[in-house]
Amino acid sequence: MLRLVCGLGSVTRSYRPLLAQIGLTYPQYLVMLVLWQDDGQSVNDIAARLSLPGHALSPLLAWMDRAGLLTRTRQAPDRRVVRVRLTPAGRDLEVAAAEVQRSVVCATQLSAVALGELREQLHGVVEDMTAGTSAPARRERSPRHSRPHSTALPGASRVRCLTTVGVDPS
Repeated sequence: MLRLVCGLGSVTRSYRPLLAQIGLTYPQYLVMLVLWQDDGQSVNDIAARLSLPGHALSPLLAWMDRAGLLTRTRQAPDRRVVRVRLTPAGRDLEVAAAEVQRSVVCATQLSAVALGELREQLHGVVEDMTAGTSAPARRERSPRHSRPHSTALPGASRVRCLTTVGVDPS
């Protein structure tokens, strides 16, 4: 388990300097991924996708709103529901974020097949831990029939890794 935690930490740390270049933190990037996939969600829907409580996103969304990346609008008639929508500036970051994601994927040196298998396994672990089932129970179940949740950005999987992150190609 320690290797898994260390590995996930390494991946997260590899994102930080690349995201800083486009003006995002890792938590902001995760919110943007959700919105790039399905804009106009409620705060609670975004929180559910990220496995966070809704109130945990409020300060983050407020900062992103002030930065001009998204807007928050209370929904009528239930003013407790807040819808979050990307601004043009927020949508424009998607291309740069796809390049960040491509760089991190390339740094893993995993094949597309291996990366897909790892992603599916990690989604299974998250599902099991969220549902409170044990790993042996997961192995005994039939294969998943649900559509895997993907955070891949458009074009990110089609770009070949030509250089190693941080290495000048010349």
